[in-house]
Amino acid sequence: MRGLSGAGAGTGHPPATGVPGKGVGGGAEVRGRERNREADGSREAAAPEKAAAPRPPSLAVGIGAGRGVGGDEVIALIERTLAGAGLSLRSVTALATVDAKAGEPGLLAAADRLDLPLRTYAADVLAAVDVPNPSGAPQTAVGTPSVAEAAALTAAGEDGRLVVPKSKPAPLDGTPAPVTVAVARGRPPGRGRRS
Repeated sequence: MRGLSGAGAGTGHPPATGVPGKGVGGGAEVRGRERNREADGSREAAAPEKAAAPRPPSLAVGIGAGRGVGGDEVIALIERTLAGAGLSLRSVTALATVDAKAGEPGLLAAADRLDLPLRTYAADVLAAVDVPNPSGAPQTAVGTPSVAEAAALTAAGEDGRLVVPKSKPAPLDGTPAPVTVAVARGRPPGRGRRS
């Protein structure tokens, strides 16, 4: 257990409130292409898959992003991070971030193109998660010392564990990178508790 408590604790997902896409305790979810489905029901193909060992869907990718980050930049970092860890994009069940970034176009575009839900959590929920790499920058910007790692762990559920700490692309011009990602593994659906 990572110190989370409240209505969503122990379930691995924010509980339903009767409002589609909304969870209790500041969690919300926006489903990727379901927002922009074509009239004929067609869908775009997901991003190309990197070679990695297939596993049951159990990964959550937490994303910390600056204002104006592009969807291509988010997807490129997710793919590079997963490939570098030998993980498959097909094992990702959700993208996650702080609720202050719920309307960030680049995050919405990435979720839409990858056909994954974007789960958002209140800053106080994320601040309660113990992470290995807290930072003053997100604390000042959105009220939590961690977005990427804390969001990944929260989306992965009660038994979630960090498998890739936050990473960000190297800045080319000396400015801070506008996006960070972290990956956590939760319990795959239908599997028992870890011991």
